[in-house]
Amino acid sequence: MGRRRAGGGGDAPTWGLPVRRVEERPDRPADRTAWPATLAPVRQLLDEGLDLGPATVLVGENGSGKSTVVEALAALFGLSSQGGTTHTAHWGHGARDASPLPGHLRLVRGAGASRWGYFLRAETMHATFEALLERVERSPDRLAQSHGESYLSVLEDHFDDSGLFVLDEPESALSFSGQLALVGVLAAQVAGGRAQVVVATHSPLVAALPGARVLELSEDGLVERAWDDLDVVAHWRSFLDAPERYLRHVRPS
Repeated sequence: MGRRRAGGGGDAPTWGLPVRRVEERPDRPADRTAWPATLAPVRQLLDEGLDLGPATVLVGENGSGKSTVVEALAALFGLSSQGGTTHTAHWGHGARDASPLPGHLRLVRGAGASRWGYFLRAETMHATFEALLERVERSPDRLAQSHGESYLSVLEDHFDDSGLFVLDEPESALSFSGQLALVGVLAAQVAGGRAQVVVATHSPLVAALPGARVLELSEDGLVERAWDDLDVVAHWRSFLDAPERYLRHVRPS
């Protein structure tokens, strides 16, 4: 119950979205025996394609392919794997080695949709903010703020436009209240019909984004799940119910 294969995106209209679908390029098929196609979710994406609605959340364990998928989407949209906007893609620093996946994929774009985008990833966020401060007049001194405060400042400044917003593990900089504020910003954008959101997360709170289609990445591939059925939700519920059952295994003897 609460699970189905993730090729289609439901009944929501997608014609005006920045990205309607991600699919393999017929002229450049990927080698299914080489990484990252050896990951079941990536292989499924290549085999079946993936339709995207107004909001999509990807959840799964480390190494399941979440970041690989969102980085590929960002690259195909013209965004740097380092993070930033369509106009600031060269500002970030310290990106990981580029995946070959974008070279085997193509986007189906919405008719007349915005081509502006923003890729926010925790690993390179501070370098991107530093570049923004050097170039944008009257910007608040975000470097004097806490990590989470500066993160939310950027959300407030930049997430007020139409376009595609791709976020990779945004919860890493945020407290519980900060994550709740993030979900509020994203939900308002989606509800207003101005933006399309794709988020990769470990957070059950972020995964509860209202109206989002939630896909769990695992050895089973890309599977659409109800929030209540997500492994991460079950694990956190179990931990909060009885933390000692888990902590006794990590304490030194």
